[in-house]
Amino acid sequence: MISCVVDAKQMLSGRVYDVLRDAILGGDFAPGDALKPQELAGEHGVSLAVVREALVRLVGDGLADRRTNRGFAVPLQSDRRWQDLAEARCVVEVAALRLAIERGDLEWEARIRASHHRLAGTPAFEGTRVTAEWSRAHRDFHRALLEGSGNAVLLETFDRMWLAGELARRWSSGRAPERDYLGEHRELEEATLARDAETAAALLTRHLTHTVDALGAD
Repeated sequence: MISCVVDAKQMLSGRVYDVLRDAILGGDFAPGDALKPQELAGEHGVSLAVVREALVRLVGDGLADRRTNRGFAVPLQSDRRWQDLAEARCVVEVAALRLAIERGDLEWEARIRASHHRLAGTPAFEGTRVTAEWSRAHRDFHRALLEGSGNAVLLETFDRMWLAGELARRWSSGRAPERDYLGEHRELEEATLARDAETAAALLTRHLTHTVDALGAD
């Protein structure tokens, strides 16, 4: 009986987490907006404990902050974390990309081609909102670039940082609407498949830092 109750709570918490994650990424909450557990519990028809569990997961993903004596809130665009995140991603992803170029086989090359083809052919927006299909294709392409490394720790680190990086990217896209994502991804694919580690590393670094540069633009 106890295990059934725990399972039900986890299922509800997962549902609330999914809704809040998509709402934050979709821009339904502005940077700095409070995430009030009591209001959210009433809105979703669940207990405070369920909402708090979902919010703690969001904090772990970098999509929410837990502020002392002030509860939960969406992060601020001006927060130093975005520079730190971009720096960490450059270190981890560039290292993994270099290893992938060194170690990757023909199947890895085929996955890159397939994931880039899917990304390039998937509509990015529906109105002003980024489509879920494009977001998945975007993540799949970036992960495919690194999978040839064969390093599970680097790939797990990529997975942990992705959602927070995606939030920063979505915020930055509104401040740099002229950015050529298609061109950046095409150049990354070409340099990687050409096994040009120096060019690929430079392109990936520039790709990742463009996001935080746009967030810091006045």
